[in-house]
Amino acid sequence: MHFLITSTQNPKIKSLLALEKPRERRKQQLFIVEGAKEVRMAVEAGYRIGNIFFCEEILDYNESSDLLKQDKLLIPVSKEVFDKIAIRESTGGILAVAEQKTHRLQDVNLSTNPLLLILEAVEKPGNLGAVLRTADAAGVDAVIICDPQTDFYNPNVIRSSVGCVFTKQIASATSEETIAWLKQNQINIYCTYLKASKPYHQTDFTKPCAIVMGTEATGLSNLWVQNSAANIIIPMQGMIDSMNVSNAAAVVVFEARRQRGFL
Repeated sequence: MHFLITSTQNPKIKSLLALEKPRERRKQQLFIVEGAKEVRMAVEAGYRIGNIFFCEEILDYNESSDLLKQDKLLIPVSKEVFDKIAIRESTGGILAVAEQKTHRLQDVNLSTNPLLLILEAVEKPGNLGAVLRTADAAGVDAVIICDPQTDFYNPNVIRSSVGCVFTKQIASATSEETIAWLKQNQINIYCTYLKASKPYHQTDFTKPCAIVMGTEATGLSNLWVQNSAANIIIPMQGMIDSMNVSNAAAVVVFEARRQRGFL
């Protein structure tokens, strides 16, 4: 057990705060995990955990007892310091530093009848996190992010995914690489697109398939549309012509699961 840290100028705290910046996360290949549940999910997913910071004043010992057995990793901090290093308001008084993993397409393990979710150029960490949560709930094989504008280890991705960034296979690649990989593995591409599309519930998702979604602002690039087996649309009943990407993903992937008998 280390001595209690009471200053935000402590080198360990300054190093921790630096990881809030994407450049430092890339440089150090580290990231922050907040909350006992999320730390545990990261451990179960095979992530290597470094220092664990905790605040006794707000710590939930019942929730964190197993994590607190790793004495050499534990660093107690004052409430003032913990308030500074925690991004979320309710973390149960504990957070950890973890090593990043590589997320390559060639490392994705496919089932015999894969169902994949693909996002192109996703920008908002909250949207990415929400999609990862949907992917976990629907049991997709993997989520592939093409030409990402945010990284998997942004604190807001982890927060909005409620730890589901650790529960599903995730990969990052260019759109060109992903399309070639999908074709190599004989996986049908279905693009959500407004033009020349048929309703999603009239599309056959029972065979190996990848559901591809773009951003709300710009939609999908022509490259994806040109390589699509079919374009699909969610019939809209109101005044607007688009949905939040996480909501749209949930609608379509659960239809795919329904067609597969939720197997």
